[in-house]
Amino acid sequence: MQIAVLLYDRFTALDAIGPYETLSRLEGAETVFVAEHKGPVRTDNGAAVLVAEKALDEVTRPDIVIVPGGPHPEVEMKNPAVLDWLRAVDATTAWTTSVCTGSLLLAAAGLLDGRRATSHWLYLDRLVPFGAEPTGERVVFDGKYVTAAGVSSGLDMGLGLLGRIAGDTYAQTVQLMCEYDPQPPYDAGSPAKAPAEIVARLRSANP
Repeated sequence: MQIAVLLYDRFTALDAIGPYETLSRLEGAETVFVAEHKGPVRTDNGAAVLVAEKALDEVTRPDIVIVPGGPHPEVEMKNPAVLDWLRAVDATTAWTTSVCTGSLLLAAAGLLDGRRATSHWLYLDRLVPFGAEPTGERVVFDGKYVTAAGVSSGLDMGLGLLGRIAGDTYAQTVQLMCEYDPQPPYDAGSPAKAPAEIVARLRSANP
């Protein structure tokens, strides 16, 4: 099984690394970081780099595709190289997945038309013009398409998909090995729970 993690300039690191940490533990799986061009790809804050060891044209039949998001998805939503690759590999993937605004790339490629999907809460409405049905759920399975909400939800998506592929016990074992036992110090992780002034401030900063 080959797992392809798409990288592009200014992607969000945890969007890619979260599902990588879980799904790469599938026995016999090969995980490859892929981008339009080989080499270092910088994250959204500019402080970290992941290396794409393969270019898009070198990865043609991955079993699983992971598309991370970033704060400016509109750039890659207009990139024909990325959109054409997503359409091409989706023809044979077992699972096509995204985290955060990565779902907007899938939508722009025409892969979520008529499907339920999620994204970061600030960007949910941007799925509508592409024919997707946005939901406020943390992880959404619709056929072979799996979309996760904002950043941290990629860990949940990876574990949920791992369970479907390798079984609950395997996924639970990976969860324990990662000691993924969330106990956040604040209960402000969704717009329904966070203080209203914080929600309003973030909405005004992301019109």
